[in-house]
Amino acid sequence: MSHDPAGGARPGAGFRLMHVHAHPDDESSKGAASTAKYVAEGVDVHVVTCTGGERGSILNPRMDRPDILANITEVRRQEMERARDILGVRQDWLGFVDSGWPEGDPPPPLPEGCFALVPLEEATERLVRLMRDFRPHVVTTYDEKGGYPHPDHVRCHEVSVAAFEAAGDPNRFPEAGPPWQPLKLYYHHGWSYAKLKAIHDLMVEHDLESPYVERLEKWDRDESWEKRLTTRVPCAEYFGVRDQALLAHATQIDPDGPWFHVPRDLQAQAWPTEDFELVTSHVDTSVPEDDLFAGIRGR
Repeated sequence: MSHDPAGGARPGAGFRLMHVHAHPDDESSKGAASTAKYVAEGVDVHVVTCTGGERGSILNPRMDRPDILANITEVRRQEMERARDILGVRQDWLGFVDSGWPEGDPPPPLPEGCFALVPLEEATERLVRLMRDFRPHVVTTYDEKGGYPHPDHVRCHEVSVAAFEAAGDPNRFPEAGPPWQPLKLYYHHGWSYAKLKAIHDLMVEHDLESPYVERLEKWDRDESWEKRLTTRVPCAEYFGVRDQALLAHATQIDPDGPWFHVPRDLQAQAWPTEDFELVTSHVDTSVPEDDLFAGIRGR
């Protein structure tokens, strides 16, 4: 069992958590504060990044330069390395190519060889191999809509669910290592209407300009989706680590953008958790939960 510098036992020592994401920067924009919390507790956290983010747009005006665009693959790998070190996680690339965001009406065909078009079995085998090597107790990924309908996010969901189900089956992918069955599978729940409204209302209460007025007006609220949330992990004290990891992805994150318009103390007051949906559990637990390892600790 690991110990902290003061000599106390770290409550997460011996536990393993795997996050499966579509692109570099997703690990920092989705669940990064809870990741930092679990790392601080001694949990071994492994991020799997399905693609290199090669076709991602440059969203930070300061980085929208010809030299960056010409070397975008290497730049995004370097950004991922910095974010990985900030969060304190290990990280592997699944090795597929970004599908890009198809724009047009109707949208154009996806590029040949991209992640969203790779046969499901091929991508699943690669992830099963990583799961059997790392042996996570808990796996997180996106819901069936991908969190948002980017083709890589939807494919990431499909691959993650298939690998979670196959990793413990000795008859599936026998060359991918000894079977290992993760105990729990979660979907990320990011920006819900309730979360956005809580932060917006607190900004207004403090006479601050909310960046979410237009977004709230246009929000097509799906209360049935919101009711699927089962697990709220308190992690406000790690919002600063999350922000530093985000800023490491300099091509994707504008430091003057809406991510950083809300004072961190107000974020912590309005919504101090990161939220998940428990999809599958092979251990006894009850919802609502406040810990991804509920039902696993103390077994």
